[in-house]
Amino acid sequence: MAEGITIMDIDDDNHGDNISRKPSNNKGKNVGAPTDTKATPWVEKYRPQSLADVAAHRDIVDTIDRLTSENKLPHLLLYGPPGTGKTSTILAVARKLYGTQMHNMVLELNASDERGIDVVRQQIQDFASTQSFSFGPKSSVKLVLLDEADAMTKDAQFALRRVIEKYTKNTRFALICNHVNKIIPALQSRCTRFRFAPLDAIHVSERLKHVIRAEGLDVTESGLAALVRLCNGDMRKALNILQSTHMASQQQITEEAVYLCTGNPLPKDIEQISHWLLNEAFTVSFRRISELKTRKGLALVDIAREVTMHLVNRFVFRIKMPPDVRVQLINDLADIEYVFMSFSSRIWLVHSKLLYRLSFGCNDKLQLGSLISTFTQARAALVAAAK
Repeated sequence: MAEGITIMDIDDDNHGDNISRKPSNNKGKNVGAPTDTKATPWVEKYRPQSLADVAAHRDIVDTIDRLTSENKLPHLLLYGPPGTGKTSTILAVARKLYGTQMHNMVLELNASDERGIDVVRQQIQDFASTQSFSFGPKSSVKLVLLDEADAMTKDAQFALRRVIEKYTKNTRFALICNHVNKIIPALQSRCTRFRFAPLDAIHVSERLKHVIRAEGLDVTESGLAALVRLCNGDMRKALNILQSTHMASQQQITEEAVYLCTGNPLPKDIEQISHWLLNEAFTVSFRRISELKTRKGLALVDIAREVTMHLVNRFVFRIKMPPDVRVQLINDLADIEYVFMSFSSRIWLVHSKLLYRLSFGCNDKLQLGSLISTFTQARAALVAAAK
């Protein structure tokens, strides 16, 4: 870049005469303002306030912390599944950099903001182009935080590329997204990328225990395990389920209360359905699963997902069977539910022909019959092979 400035350097000699322009109320959001903790959702109430509070990804957090301390903060691109600490990390960086001046030095645009080219040309460029007073021994650069950046139009991203190049001397940009493949290569190359993977169960469990103690909740061990299991590494989802279950039950939070609140089938229900699929005749399985589904208000889409995962893990690869029968069963299960990995974003996405058909209003009875017939045919093939 001009004057030998690199993207990793923060300039020490660029003192301006005017304080940075405050973002408009209808577009930007002033971050760091005090909130009423009693009315705040637990997701926000227990959001980490410093980098030391971030639950996981210590290697990433420590790297960003070191770059911040050394005044070498680059443009950042944080990507990964929801609820993994991307926004919390960059907000903690902003608090460390600016302290009480955070609301003047940070422009945050979230999912509710427009992401067209006009936002880049007007609001972001206006904010980035103004200089700010130095609040410490070194000149402070401003921070533009673009959450849900993968929702920006291609034109807006190309415009943002030029803005990043032009205002690197006094502004740093932090892009946050779920799908990095939706960010144009020109933007990716101008940022230091960090991938936030789904949180480990131990990190989710430790954070939930902290919230449980702080709120004085009565949560059983099985209830905590259910929260960890259902969130799939999404801390935001785990806290939302915990708060929803607490509000719904107002008593002890058990495994059954958690599953009842979320509408997911209980593990014992999945065990029972799996037993019917593996041992009962087609008509018996169909009738019993339909009765259970109606009685407990379960969605077939949830049953299909949970049963398929359960049986693949505990039956398909553990039971001795002829290779051709195993291959056919796996292919049939793949038609019900298959897992596709997006190599560019490295995010696990679940697609399902059955789920696809259900989403278009196909008959539940036909799709349930499709699920049961898969195992009926596999059992018949096993019997024939044994003769």
